[in-house]
Amino acid sequence: DYGPKVNFKKQRLKAGGFTGLPSFSKKIVAQMEACSVLGGFLPVEQCNLDYRPERGSAIDPHFDDWWLWGERLVSLNLLSKTVLSMSCDSEDTIQLFPTFGNENGELNPPGTLTQTSACENSGKQGSSCLLSPRLVPSKEVTVAIHLPRRSLVVLYGDARYKWKHAIYRRHIEHRRVCVTFRELSAEFSAGGRREELGKELLEIALSFQGAPV
Repeated sequence: DYGPKVNFKKQRLKAGGFTGLPSFSKKIVAQMEACSVLGGFLPVEQCNLDYRPERGSAIDPHFDDWWLWGERLVSLNLLSKTVLSMSCDSEDTIQLFPTFGNENGELNPPGTLTQTSACENSGKQGSSCLLSPRLVPSKEVTVAIHLPRRSLVVLYGDARYKWKHAIYRRHIEHRRVCVTFRELSAEFSAGGRREELGKELLEIALSFQGAPV
């Protein structure tokens, strides 16, 4: 881990032995600037997690802290593919659209007319065979986000604050390394109550001279 020393329970924060993000991340952070959703993203912490199937590696559904960490969570998925599973405890309804795979094994866009075996057996054709979207409680839904090797995923908005994220054991088929970058929350950013401490930590982080802490 490359980041400040923090006690989330007591909400205490200090630089501690933090000497910055590692030098090898400087190029990665620079390339992030090409992503419009990452405009102004200044990482203050980097966490490297090593997942191995023989160890049963996984991470349960959770929210990342939002007292210290800002809205955007950025994860780089390395070495092998996996699935990021999103779940929600809310009773609010969400609209689900039926999708069907085509003959190439690809999913058709929601609402596409698709001739299924059920349609064929019923003798129905065309629009009369299109299944309708349905409303279900959010807590009954799991959203599977497929992450190819060397892909980048950004969680923000509802995906950050309303939906928990997890990596299940069954989705770790080979060794996987996840590099997660986090930015500061508003409290530690410009105009925030602890802006000065935030500036100090960012100066350290973006020196890219760090060693693991």
